[in-house]
Amino acid sequence: MNDERAAEQEVDMNTLLAEVLDAHGGLDRWNALTLVRATIVSGGDMFVIKGMPQDPTPREMTVWLHEQRASVTPFGAPDQKTDFTADRISIEKLDGRVVAERDQPRKSFTGHVLSTPWDPLDRAYFNGYALWTYLTTPFLLAMPGFTLTEIEPWREADELWRGLRATFPPGIAGHSTRQDFYFGPDHLLRRHDYHVDVAGGFAAAQYVYDMVEADGIRLPTRRRAYRRAADNRPVLDQTMVSIDVSNARFT
Repeated sequence: MNDERAAEQEVDMNTLLAEVLDAHGGLDRWNALTLVRATIVSGGDMFVIKGMPQDPTPREMTVWLHEQRASVTPFGAPDQKTDFTADRISIEKLDGRVVAERDQPRKSFTGHVLSTPWDPLDRAYFNGYALWTYLTTPFLLAMPGFTLTEIEPWREADELWRGLRATFPPGIAGHSTRQDFYFGPDHLLRRHDYHVDVAGGFAAAQYVYDMVEADGIRLPTRRRAYRRAADNRPVLDQTMVSIDVSNARFT
């Protein structure tokens, strides 16, 4: 009986994932694309706490869809950009000359707590993996190496949001190994929960808003991340991270 129940749950989860992917544009369309570029404006108290307050300058974010790579321009100076992969982060001039770089950047966060200051490479690494995750959600859940389980739904006002818990593979950098994604009755993303391991591991609940369609893909244009209380409710009196996305173009 337990085996039968497990099989039913797996079928339900796979059906939910398929419906989620279809609602966001479909896996066939996603697989026909390679890059997304978007304008981002970010902020929030976490960057102030880290000694890296974020100015409201719009920046150009480039994310590779089928490998974990990302870049943001400008970064630190008008003629500089970042180059992020899971095992290396660099700050470069626009002509490719390296200003600063770090191999195995995740190791630099060992022992960090929320109040531990970041340096520019820490900030660049966070930006790289976080925006890669956000701009590839939910399609990253179908990538090789991710394992999924359906979790208890979350009730928000008069809606019930079904949840998928993703375990990230070792080769993909993320906020934490285990992350939860919640989807509304229309199967569109509503909320994303995780622990910010590079900032002391605090629990976060990120809400997303204002879906748009760009080149056949649907994505949220506003993200607001809050600390998450023990009962999983967001602590709304402090916005830890805010991200506004516009002018998304897939190629």
